[in-house]
Amino acid sequence: MKSFASFSTRLQQWLSQRRLLLFGCVIGLAVLAISCATASRLILAPPQIPGATYVGSKSCEECHEKITKEFITADHARLQAPGKNALAAGCESCHGAGSKHVESGGALNTILNPRKNPETCFACHLDKRGQFNLPHSHPVLAGKVSCNDCHNPHQGEGFAGGKSLLTRDETCIKCHAAQRGPFAFEHEAMRDGCATCHNPHGTVNAKMLTARNANLCLKCHVQDANSSVLVGGMPHSAFLRTGTCWTAGCHEAVHGSQINSTLRY
Repeated sequence: MKSFASFSTRLQQWLSQRRLLLFGCVIGLAVLAISCATASRLILAPPQIPGATYVGSKSCEECHEKITKEFITADHARLQAPGKNALAAGCESCHGAGSKHVESGGALNTILNPRKNPETCFACHLDKRGQFNLPHSHPVLAGKVSCNDCHNPHQGEGFAGGKSLLTRDETCIKCHAAQRGPFAFEHEAMRDGCATCHNPHGTVNAKMLTARNANLCLKCHVQDANSSVLVGGMPHSAFLRTGTCWTAGCHEAVHGSQINSTLRY
């Protein structure tokens, strides 16, 4: 009888756990369904231009023919809402209602210019606002750099240089010319692009690096973590505990070197 009571208790515990698990799965599926449903109905209010009304993207084509022709290739073209009520809103999704701009013959103060105000971009790219608030970032919030300096919102994937990794890096090289090369001894990571080591919007690490100290290098150079190679009479691995690989006279030429194959200088 005691054995049966013990079995009954364990059975009840098992059934209780199963019910909790089933309840948790139902709740999870419900949350997922609600999230998917609301995501497809996300509504973003366009910038407000006091006193202006919406005229539709067709009105923009009369003066901005080249931009509107290229816009069909842009990721931002997905914002274009077809239909009579939407007036094929595309340009006005980011620039605001355009009636005053049209009536004035294109006066600059009658339309919103995202180049001068990143808030338009942050309306959709909320994560980037957070990254620009991190300790090390491009000075977009200070007004010294604009989103348009690196991104072309009217064409392709939005990179000023183009789609490929090579041309994306050309965007960085515009300002960081010293890192262009060519180098006699290149750092192979440069072939994979600047974003291999840097987050261009901002990070908690110095130089906008994606990881701090030697951990960044060890993502690729994992074999050096336990290397027996001696450096100055000490095991190479001992230096990894002192901080970064690119300081203290070690691999300082991290982008490439003209005179040293180990990127020492």
